[in-house]
Amino acid sequence: MPAPPPTQQEIAMPPSPTRMIHFGSFNVTSQVFHTTAHSFALVNLKPLLPGHILVCPLQPKPLLRDLTATETADLFQTVTRVQKTLRRVYKAEAFNVAVQDGEAAGQSVKHVHCHVIPRKTKDEGGDDKVHEWLEGKEGDVGRHQAEGSVGEREGGGWARDEDRKPRGREEMEREAVLLKEEMAKDEET
Repeated sequence: MPAPPPTQQEIAMPPSPTRMIHFGSFNVTSQVFHTTAHSFALVNLKPLLPGHILVCPLQPKPLLRDLTATETADLFQTVTRVQKTLRRVYKAEAFNVAVQDGEAAGQSVKHVHCHVIPRKTKDEGGDDKVHEWLEGKEGDVGRHQAEGSVGEREGGGWARDEDRKPRGREEMEREAVLLKEEMAKDEET
C-alpha cells in the first residue's frame, strides 16, 4: 500500500536551531536551508556550478533502497520544491538531478543525497561535463567535507579540483540564509 502524501506541515517545516543535522558523519547544521519531516537541503561545500545544492533524508541511510516509501516521496518532493527557488534565484533554465547510489556509482558519503544543479544554455557544465565532474574528483563530496574545501570558478572555467580555493563556513552560512529567505518568499506565493 502506498504511503500517504506528506502534510503541508511536513513539506515546509522550518529548520530547528536546536537539532543537529548530519550528512553522513559530518555536522552540516549551519549549511542547511530547508527541512521537512524527512529531508533536508543544504548548500554544497564544493559546488560544481552556482546554486549546486544537496537534498538528503534526515535519517542517514546509505542507499535509495534503504528509504521508506514516505522518505523517498519526501526526498523527491523536496528536490522539486527547492528547484522552484533555485530556478528563480539562479535564473536556471534546467537542472541536473543526480543520485550516486552506491560506491561503484561514485557515492563518497554513505548517506543518500540528490545533487540538484541549476543549468543554463552554454554554461561551463555543457557537453556532459557535469556528469564527468560528478564521477571524478570534483564530485567527491566526502573528501571535500573532510578537507573543508570548496571550488571556485576561475577565468570563466573551473579550476582543477586540487587547485580550488577553500570556501569558508561564513560564505556557506550566508548562502544558506539567503536560500532560506528566498524559499520563504516562494512559500508565500
